[in-house]
Amino acid sequence: MNKREAAQAIEAGRLLFAQACDFVAGATDAAALPPGRLPEVAFAGRSNVGKSSLINALTGRRSLARVSHTPGRTQQVNFFDLGQRLMLVDLPGYGYAAVGRERVDAWSALIRAYLKHRPNLRRLFLLIDGRHGLKDSDRATMDELDKAALSYQLVLTKADQVKAEDLAARQAEAAAEAGRHRAAHP
Repeated sequence: MNKREAAQAIEAGRLLFAQACDFVAGATDAAALPPGRLPEVAFAGRSNVGKSSLINALTGRRSLARVSHTPGRTQQVNFFDLGQRLMLVDLPGYGYAAVGRERVDAWSALIRAYLKHRPNLRRLFLLIDGRHGLKDSDRATMDELDKAALSYQLVLTKADQVKAEDLAARQAEAAAEAGRHRAAHP
């Protein structure tokens, strides 16, 4: 892609995310998942990695997706309609959550059901906390996504809270790990 094409792609993305974005539904079980009428982009990762914050940042809205400092606050699959062109999907986090094991197991099953049965899911962004890098739970999730042949891309979050040299090391680690997974998009 040359400079002109890159600039055009960036402008197209800016225009897309400048459109209205509205909450559509929150599903607490597989039966409540809305019909897939638009292409979907989902955001997954450990609890408190910044999934909801990233959706807010992309759409330029402070409170579209609820954000909390308490791990496990997002307990349903949340759907946001971006300009009637794309559905953004905020998934509950995995790993530690400030709720009971039974609740975590229920939403983990919901995430698996969502990922398995959404033919309109175009990309899954797997968020990694840039302060801590990849954890065993992230690698296990990557293994599961490989087995399901579900294309995903790693995104480092909270990069503003990391020293430049540490961030470069985290980026290299993430790129190397992604290279070992067949479903990971470079």
